[in-house]
Amino acid sequence: MKRKTLSGQIYTYFLIVIVLSLLSVGAVSYWQSSRALDDQVKQYMEQMVDSANYQTDSYLQAYELLSNAFSSNSDVRAFMEIKPDDAYEYYVYSDKIKKFSESSVQSVVTLYKQLNMIYVVGQHGRSFIYENQNLLNFDPVLVQEQFDNLMKIAGDGKIALLNMSIRPIDQGTVVTMARKVRGPSYGDENRGVVAIEIKLAELAKTWDRVSLGKEGFFFIVDDTGNYIYPPSMGQRKPKDELASLVLASGNQTFLHKYNGEERMFVSRKSGYSDWNLVASMPVEELRRPADTIRTTTIIVGLVTLAIALWLAYRFGRSIIAPIRGLKDSMRETEKGNWQYIDEIGRTDEIGGLIHSYNLMVTRLSDMIERVYEAELLQQKNQLELGETKLERQRAEFQSLQLQINPHFLYNTLETINCYAIVQDSSEITEMVEAMAFMLRYSVQTNLEEITVANELNHVRNYMIVLQHRTGKEFEIDVAIPPGLLLEKMVRLTLQPLIENIFQHAFPDGVEPHHFIRIDARKEGGLFQVFIEDNGTGIQPERLAELRTKLEENRLAEPEETGESQGGGIGLMNVHRRIQMVFGEAYGLSIDSEWGRGTRLTMTMPETVRPRLRG
Repeated sequence: MKRKTLSGQIYTYFLIVIVLSLLSVGAVSYWQSSRALDDQVKQYMEQMVDSANYQTDSYLQAYELLSNAFSSNSDVRAFMEIKPDDAYEYYVYSDKIKKFSESSVQSVVTLYKQLNMIYVVGQHGRSFIYENQNLLNFDPVLVQEQFDNLMKIAGDGKIALLNMSIRPIDQGTVVTMARKVRGPSYGDENRGVVAIEIKLAELAKTWDRVSLGKEGFFFIVDDTGNYIYPPSMGQRKPKDELASLVLASGNQTFLHKYNGEERMFVSRKSGYSDWNLVASMPVEELRRPADTIRTTTIIVGLVTLAIALWLAYRFGRSIIAPIRGLKDSMRETEKGNWQYIDEIGRTDEIGGLIHSYNLMVTRLSDMIERVYEAELLQQKNQLELGETKLERQRAEFQSLQLQINPHFLYNTLETINCYAIVQDSSEITEMVEAMAFMLRYSVQTNLEEITVANELNHVRNYMIVLQHRTGKEFEIDVAIPPGLLLEKMVRLTLQPLIENIFQHAFPDGVEPHHFIRIDARKEGGLFQVFIEDNGTGIQPERLAELRTKLEENRLAEPEETGESQGGGIGLMNVHRRIQMVFGEAYGLSIDSEWGRGTRLTMTMPETVRPRLRG
């Protein structure tokens, strides 16, 4: 795993905090500002369209008043009743209508500028036309298609706005306001149409006040899906996709891809003319201020990030530099080189840490010197105590080794003497040789450097001497596996236990059914030797007493050397000798049942590590 440094962590955390702050603030600011700008632009466009819609309705209402004047004029009504071939009446009423038109139009300057022409068309096919630029106009022959379109308008007297002109040259540049007119009697049916052509170019001056930027434009769609304004839009097919969206949206704002560009369309329907006034601007242009805010936010964020990282670097150095110095000094201190750090100019927490470090180094130096002195003194005392203890243990070992039952030696010597007097026999030689081996084996002082085979050989010599003394042959059953004969054990521990059995397990003498069995095993890191007999056993009180003495780890007292004590001295000494060599965790244990026999267990480590050498 890659090791993380404190400086790297500081820079990383600073970077995370700064970047998260800038991203959150920048994203929220950009989102809020974009949303606010979109709403503001949308509201601005809606206000402009509403204003244009209001002014348009005002102008159209003024022309409606003019249309009402014509439709209610008695001369116009009379004109609708003339005969188609009566030239005189046509001339009379045409002149009257011309004068009425001239006086009505010239009285209002705005109407004068925006009016293209006024014409009155009767069901009989005769018409009167007043052109704004030419006060006297002869009666033209209307094309049949235009005549039919005029006659199709509603007959309830309401105003109808038509996207048409009686002159092909004016087509697309004017809008016609038409109304059917009844005869002289208001109860009669409709007799004709009064139509007023309004110049869209003049009316468009009102719409041109709508500021829509470089790529924005304004257009009008009537309720049938025809484009009224501007003339270029009139070339589009009626009720195409854009016009259908405008009609379906009502007064709602929508986005639509127009000429490969995403645009916003704000539509308002006039309650007077049933026109849909629509303003359009590219979405990209609408969001350009938001893009400017975003770019500015990114630039300011990057500059702020660079400054913050520089400040983080400076701040990190002011913290990390003294910490690194403290770390290097501590490494030198670990090597034993007491190194102090200059505290000048540091009054903050790091200065306090450096002061504490210097104080710690001073105290540690003094303490270590004292510990060294105490350790040297302790080692000197331990060495002297160890030498004294070693001498004491050696004396104790020698004393234990010399505690061989003197009665056995005396009886043996007496027996040898009797044999020598009575007869000259090889038995004397065998007995003397066995005794010599025993004495030589007993006086050696190296307690542990012997094997199980050595101890068994010592027991064999003991049995040779014992058989010559008692005159009875007795064999010991040795069941030790051959692989364990070379295991190490303590010298002079097996023979005293065998001797103890002969003295106390068989007080009435050895019978043919008696046995002594020696076995051994290795288990759980321990090496154990078992000596088992089927003698009288040990009474429970005596067994408890012996176990207590074994737990106390003490040698037998001098007054316990008598045989009446049940062999306590031999057992105690064997137990203590094992502990002196291998430690307090090892030794002798006794299991016995009164009247059925005893089992002695010597426990030693599997791998012998000598503690003392004689």
